[in-house]
Amino acid sequence: MKMRIGVLAAALLSMMMGTAAQAALQTRLGGLAVYDSDLDVTWLVDANLAQSESFGVSGILADGRMTWDKANEWIAAMNAASYLGYADWRLPIVVDTGMPGCDSSYDGGDCGFNVDQAGSEMAHLYHGELGNLAYFDVDGESSGCGDGPAYCLVNAGPFANLQPENYWSGTAYPADADAGDDDEKAWYFYFASGHQDAIYKNYGLHVLALRSGDSAAEAPVVPVPGAIWLFGSALGLIGLVRRRISA
Repeated sequence: MKMRIGVLAAALLSMMMGTAAQAALQTRLGGLAVYDSDLDVTWLVDANLAQSESFGVSGILADGRMTWDKANEWIAAMNAASYLGYADWRLPIVVDTGMPGCDSSYDGGDCGFNVDQAGSEMAHLYHGELGNLAYFDVDGESSGCGDGPAYCLVNAGPFANLQPENYWSGTAYPADADAGDDDEKAWYFYFASGHQDAIYKNYGLHVLALRSGDSAAEAPVVPVPGAIWLFGSALGLIGLVRRRISA
């Protein structure tokens, strides 16, 4: 009987801890990274690392912004240094869906507001993991989140130095998408309003690095006070099981 109680208790704890782990970004690499189990990617926590660490790359602005070419050079230098023990850091991906280039809308697609999170790692982070709203809702009406210095970036979660600014993706914009425009562009995501579009590669934007897969240097951390609540709830359920079996 005691063995049955122990097995049931372990199952309850495992189920509840697993649910909590899926509900939030999970701490990795001593708090310097977070794992998104939805996309199976690991983000750097410092969302403006380039401001304090250039990895020897010149041409980065004092506030951490850089051109798209410099962003790729900076990522390559980070990998050459095996930052945090990994050499496969990269820029976020944007999937160009529909017609080549920007298919602007307020609901889904690859460009505009409330873009398809399945096609944008930064949109998934901004909306799906951090729960931030876009400046416009799916009907094109104001969502009411545009006040304050961070605008719609109400929740930065575990990230440090996440700027309410434009961030580069690693995805180049189709060269022939804009008729008569010979200048090269790349996709970006605007963390102040949840807007995705393309911009010229020689503009200065911020960079947030990630890598594919789980960088699990330690066991997943359940957010506090969620961990305390879950543990208390599990103990309560175990006590209830004991009382029912004793009866």
